[in-house]
Amino acid sequence: MTRIKICGITEEAHALATVEAGADFIGLVFAHSRRQVTPVKACEIISILKKENKTAKTVGVFVNMPVSEVNEIADFCALDWVQLSGDEPWEYCCGITRPIIKAIRIGQQCTEEICAELDEGAKLLSTQRFVPLLDSQAEGKYGGTGLTFNWKLAQQVAKRFPVIIAGGLDPNNVAQAIEIVSPWGVDVSSGVEVDGVKDIAKIKTFIGAVRKSDENRS
Repeated sequence: MTRIKICGITEEAHALATVEAGADFIGLVFAHSRRQVTPVKACEIISILKKENKTAKTVGVFVNMPVSEVNEIADFCALDWVQLSGDEPWEYCCGITRPIIKAIRIGQQCTEEICAELDEGAKLLSTQRFVPLLDSQAEGKYGGTGLTFNWKLAQQVAKRFPVIIAGGLDPNNVAQAIEIVSPWGVDVSSGVEVDGVKDIAKIKTFIGAVRKSDENRS
């Protein structure tokens, strides 16, 4: 089953509706972004999910923040995962106390270069759980580009690593991405928004498209 992460959640109602629709992960952005939430707001969202006995995992998204601050926020909010979407080197990751989603931005690399980078990370993080997230590269942006990349590049990578695909996914193209890549998971943010706000109907359609694709491939 393809895991589904809906990123950039900022409201309790959206979090509940997203989880009830079948999402496996919700992403809370602590980096500078129009979707940024404070640790206090994140705690409120997570508390609502726990009160309702929701099993979806929470992911905090960070960009180039000191390790101590990341761990402090992760502890304060009781995050399940930490996503590193900046320029953090693999050595940095060793200091994170939660399971890690590490963003790898795809530009002009070939598949062998991507795999070599992930091999390096796997060796250093041999005692930690980590999942690479392949995202589109855009100058001056750390995610949330709304742009797709060449999924054929990810196809071979996904045979060796449990990758998450991000970048430009939406309800209309996610099935094609899954068919090509067979990823561990998919990640969407702007693709399920209307005028910059999460749209529950789009979220449900996105999740439905993923589940239908899974059924067709089983």
